[in-house]
Amino acid sequence: MPQKEAVSTDKAPPPLPFFSQAIKCQGMVYCSGSIGMDVATMKLVEGGVADRTAVLEAAGSSIENVVKVNVFLTDMQNFAAMNKVYAEFFHKDPKPVRTCVALISKGRRILVVNEFAIKAKSYD
Repeated sequence: MPQKEAVSTDKAPPPLPFFSQAIKCQGMVYCSGSIGMDVATMKLVEGGVADRTAVLEAAGSSIENVVKVNVFLTDMQNFAAMNKVYAEFFHKDPKPVRTCVALISKGRRILVVNEFAIKAKSYD
């Protein structure tokens, strides 16, 4: 059975008791999806990439090593705006593969949830 190691940082919102912020396993880092939140207030803020970047750094990796991104939008009319922000972080080739889908959210208006799969820098 592959060895799994949980990754945690206080620079990103704490996970619920059901999951980890990230897991390192067999040379990869798998990040949980995240809604952009201010760690101090736990209120929604723009983006979520800063949270995931902090988790990646805690795992000994970086955003440059991301190989797959899943993006979930509550309104596909935000697709162009999301792409503009996305391009600020993922502008170097080869860019990660990506899936972007719309989801229906009852209650909070979640703009973007990001999930990353990353080649761990320490395993290169």
